[in-house]
Amino acid sequence: MVVLVGAAYQLRSQGRLWWCACDYLLLWSGDPWSSGNSQHLLDPYSFTHVLLYGFVFCGLLALTVSRLTAVWQLWIAVSIEALWEVVENSQFVIQRYREETAALGYQGDTIVNSLADILLCEVEFALARRLGLRRTVTLFGVTEVMLAVWIRDNLSLNV
Repeated sequence: MVVLVGAAYQLRSQGRLWWCACDYLLLWSGDPWSSGNSQHLLDPYSFTHVLLYGFVFCGLLALTVSRLTAVWQLWIAVSIEALWEVVENSQFVIQRYREETAALGYQGDTIVNSLADILLCEVEFALARRLGLRRTVTLFGVTEVMLAVWIRDNLSLNV
């Protein structure tokens, strides 16, 4: 909870809006090319946060800090995701997205979108621990292919 409050505070201090400037909040904004992308609770790019911070970090932390309990590993993953949300929504990174990608009108994420991505990280980290390596890798691959076909973007392409 402290991580979420800290992230929300930092995002708001950077000038991020709580939710879409359109004055309504959708649970899902499915068009990645619309002005509502990253402005509502969830969007197609939420899946990339699931893959990286939920699945990949679960595996990396299990390998690198295996002596820590699962709760501490989860805390580290969520903290890194929260830090990324703050950095990703800095003016420097937003301007970089506008210059280097197709996101010409990108304004950054809203706070509710960032907080939802952080919470998804937590849920998917727990799911990855429960599924185990083989099923998590399979789900990772299926999700990457699905995103490549659906929005012509995914975690692998972003990296």
